[in-house]
Amino acid sequence: MWTHILLKDKYCSVSSSLVFQMLHLTKGCVGCLLSRRAVLALTNSGARMSSHDHHEVSNNLDMSQPMYSDRLDTPLPDRPWKDVLDSTDKSLKQNEKGPWTALSKEEKITLYRLKFNHTYPEMKRPSHEWKTVIGGMFILFGITGLLSLNLLFFFSCVYPPQPHTFGEEWQAKQIQRMLDMRINPIEGFSAQWDYKNKQWK
Repeated sequence: MWTHILLKDKYCSVSSSLVFQMLHLTKGCVGCLLSRRAVLALTNSGARMSSHDHHEVSNNLDMSQPMYSDRLDTPLPDRPWKDVLDSTDKSLKQNEKGPWTALSKEEKITLYRLKFNHTYPEMKRPSHEWKTVIGGMFILFGITGLLSLNLLFFFSCVYPPQPHTFGEEWQAKQIQRMLDMRINPIEGFSAQWDYKNKQWK
């Protein structure tokens, strides 16, 4: 009988250790799988972002290289707006080295657009983003109003009336009863009541 009990205990300890090892291996495999999925998702999203045509200066973002940005506080960006020039742009850049009085207004504008994407008046032009903000605010106000009406409906039509024990008269009688019964007279409720002067200490 004792050998049977010992063998049973040994079997239980072995089976529990096996279960623990299996759970540990499962947890490790799940963690490895999740980390691989996350890395794969990040690389796929980066590849999609780099391969997507944004009509910008360059498709990939190399933060170690100078970048173009339209900012009011940066009148001269680190690089020109258009890097790759075609034959007309190259001839226009050659004409730029000569006297500017020989250039037409359209050529000057084209030269400016080779260097900059937006002018200062274009950057200062007000956007219509305020309409989106106001619309979102009104949507939130409408949702809040609907929730308030819902609560009013529930309080007035669905919920039962408050029990009579919530009334001030009932609560005063309950306090007086607790004082008469001297509940917790040492450090509790009744200890705060002066029985001689009939008032709170």
